[in-house]
Amino acid sequence: MKVLVDEMYPAAVAEALRASGIDASTIADLRLGGAPDAEIFVATVAGGLCVLTENVGDFARIAADHSTGRGHHPGLLIALSSRFSRRSASLQPLVDAIRAIADEQIEDRVMYLGPVAR
Repeated sequence: MKVLVDEMYPAAVAEALRASGIDASTIADLRLGGAPDAEIFVATVAGGLCVLTENVGDFARIAADHSTGRGHHPGLLIALSSRFSRRSASLQPLVDAIRAIADEQIEDRVMYLGPVAR
């Protein structure tokens, strides 16, 4: 699984994912800072990256429109702020949730992440 961490998250999320063995990039890594969500989604499709975001409204619509046009995408990971913290000191539950689904087939799917029971 390759993940693009949306710019609402600190770069520490991508660092924590990489430290746990998941290929992760940031919007800044792709030089897409401030780009519209549709442009970011096109870049992730081209690069084979699934998007990690809490922006369910925009990205779920963009993914649905893309799929309706018979396009495929690597997947969309939604991590709602009510379930996960963006603070660097509290990233482990988010990393654990992504690791828990890392081996699943998520192509063309929107996955709502939840905390992993310990």
